[in-house]
Amino acid sequence: MYLKHFDMQEMPFAITPDTSYFYSYGSYQEALNVLLVALRSGEGFIKISGEVGTGKTLLCRKALNTLDGDDFVTAYLPNPCLTPAGLRMALADELDIKYARNMGQHRILSLINDRLIELNAEGKQVVLFLDEAQALPDDSMEALRLLTNLETEKSKLLQVVLFGQPELDERLAQNKLRQLRQRITFSQELEAIDINGIAGYLAHRLLVAGYHGKPLFKPNAVEGLYYISRGVPRVINVLAHKMLMVAYGQGASTITLQHLQLAAEDTDGAIPLPASGLARMGTAIVSTMGAAAAAAAISLGA
Repeated sequence: MYLKHFDMQEMPFAITPDTSYFYSYGSYQEALNVLLVALRSGEGFIKISGEVGTGKTLLCRKALNTLDGDDFVTAYLPNPCLTPAGLRMALADELDIKYARNMGQHRILSLINDRLIELNAEGKQVVLFLDEAQALPDDSMEALRLLTNLETEKSKLLQVVLFGQPELDERLAQNKLRQLRQRITFSQELEAIDINGIAGYLAHRLLVAGYHGKPLFKPNAVEGLYYISRGVPRVINVLAHKMLMVAYGQGASTITLQHLQLAAEDTDGAIPLPASGLARMGTAIVSTMGAAAAAAAISLGA
């Protein structure tokens, strides 16, 4: 494809949650910092919410990779649309607990408690990460709350991090889930990348992908990309990938506003910029481009 043309080792704008592309900026770095501090202080429930495409799964995996294996044992449930029994069994599997598939739920809960006590005695904190937590049924939410009742006199045996869309906040606002809501000690919201951060985001991903050439995206293309994507990382990635494809097809060495327009026309839900807006693109972030590239290089130790 375009890798050889632009002298890159890998595609910089894939939508898979590769933690090497984590962008330490704004609410993303703040959420990671809050998450790690809260977990190390032994809090019970932590909630991270954000709109579709804002990078919740990437943040989740970044936190999983950052936690020290000597101090933490982590369990990860990427799709928690589970019954209470399924939730307990999934947690038991993540903690390497052996049990018969026809075993009663009370016995499985007892085995989980024994395993948590054993890990606590070894000085390890156990953390359960649930992605797409807005999909967890109400009775499973209650089962999850009851799991966090497992504790010693001084500490919780299980900490839980909920990652979810704004619908999760709506769910937790219900009166019937107030006991769980009251146990959330830290809550953080992921926001889209602002116009001052998008140039750095592009530069960071290009550098991780192995690109070391001159600035690839024209300033007006970057500004236009922000306005079309509204700073949502997944949409940025989809459009930027198509912009590179279009430029490669034309044999171009830089990415222009025309490439953005063609990419937007080929993307469901993306509204190309009106003709009246094309002429003014590029005035807001021209000075940001060089600084963003330099910052990205510094953050990667280049």
